Amino acid sequence: MTITTASQNQAADFDVLIVGAGISGIGAAYHLKTHRPGTSFAVLDGRESIGGTWDLFRYPGIRSDSDMATFGFSFAPWTHRKAIADGSLIIDYLRQVVADNELAEHIRFGYRVLTADFSREQHRWTVTAQHTGSGATARFTARFLFLGTGYYDYDAGFTPEFAGLGEFGGQVVHPQHWPQDLDYTGKRVVVIGSGATAVTLIPAMAGRADHITMLQRSPSYVFSIPAEDPVANILNKVLGPKRANPIIRRKNIALGRGIFKACKRAPELMRRLLIANVRRQLPKDFDVDTHFTPHYDPWDQRLCMVPDGDLFKAISTGRASVVTDVIEKFTATGIRLASGRELAADLIVTATGLAMSAFGKIALSIDDQPVNPADTTVYKSMMLSGVPNLVFAFGYTNISWTLKVDLVCEHFCRLLDHMDAHGHQAVEPVLDDSAMPRVPLLDLGSGYVQRGVAQFPRAGTTGPWTAEMAYEKDVERLRTGPVEDSALQFSADRPAVRASVAR
Repeated sequence: MTITTASQNQAADFDVLIVGAGISGIGAAYHLKTHRPGTSFAVLDGRESIGGTWDLFRYPGIRSDSDMATFGFSFAPWTHRKAIADGSLIIDYLRQVVADNELAEHIRFGYRVLTADFSREQHRWTVTAQHTGSGATARFTARFLFLGTGYYDYDAGFTPEFAGLGEFGGQVVHPQHWPQDLDYTGKRVVVIGSGATAVTLIPAMAGRADHITMLQRSPSYVFSIPAEDPVANILNKVLGPKRANPIIRRKNIALGRGIFKACKRAPELMRRLLIANVRRQLPKDFDVDTHFTPHYDPWDQRLCMVPDGDLFKAISTGRASVVTDVIEKFTATGIRLASGRELAADLIVTATGLAMSAFGKIALSIDDQPVNPADTTVYKSMMLSGVPNLVFAFGYTNISWTLKVDLVCEHFCRLLDHMDAHGHQAVEPVLDDSAMPRVPLLDLGSGYVQRGVAQFPRAGTTGPWTAEMAYEKDVERLRTGPVEDSALQFSADRPAVRASVAR
């Protein structure tokens, strides 16, 4: 199914302007259309199709690393038998959500947002975007700006500087820029990396490659889970997806949060259990201590999920192997390691990580004065101190991203209802306690986080300024907690109106 906008009309002024047509932007569009039917909005995306990350990445085997019952939206039950889904299934799901809820008419493709300036006098954002096809700039205005831009830099992934890279006679590919016509049949492939992308690529490519090697500097925790959720499939069949969905989601949220909390409370026990799980799935003589025993505690970095242990099966059959060593340099025929060993390769895949980008690299300003996101503090993990009428979606890193998106969108609609009911035109989080310690927004040891987190806003350590990756706490704060808060400063510049939908 191809999604095209029904009309690229000339309207350029909206109540809400959403940036990004990925999972976050689609979620925001649904909530506004459903719960705020009188609210005008548009979705701008620099690409030519929906999906965001899932449209960007095209490497073999790309799949979710969260269960789809919770990675999917709460309002659109996931019905496919696969609980860990291929990227193509996720795109199909998102297209169906857009079609079922008639959101396509609100999406404007090919508009990459460059700048956004808020006028305190007019209480409006002026957004400048460049059309990726013509290069022409367009201007939009809106009362609210909703940023569903994720945190990846779509322009380029991260590749370290490798000595001798120019000497290699084969092909070097980064997963973020996978060539559509790349044929690796019968080739010797080396995948550099040990994270989620690497453990996805290895089993997906092993069947066609002559041999594939995962070359890692240090191992990650790899956790085998069923590709299908038998409980979910039975409940969907017996109860139907609508009635089964809340039950499945509660089960999976409890399981995900339980594993995370256990890793934090009893790291040594969970470390032993996770490594024992790996040992059971590999040959008895495999060196698990070297290749699958990390030097950090579980969930200091994300766990790498492998459905049905497909990575371990590829290794067990001899189609794939793991080498743990340090790269000395690239050679004409492969990679020379610090140990003196040389890995022969026809194709090298640098699954070496992602680059982070704060708010899609949009230049934010207030009354033409630049706003540096790193100087701001997050309010309820969805707004920025000192920045009026801006909401952003930043999902969870320790459970499904979309769970947080749903909560943020719900609270956003409640906030708009409250403002309409009281005649408020603008709202701004104000941080009065300048002495409050501030901490990084993300507390993960992953390389891509450590390289890029400094450009993001920081979190506080008390009250609504904290940014815990804790779903149950956010339910209390965003779904059931009050909208009014001493940290929010409202401006009253128009008559109050009745909220469009009672909550």
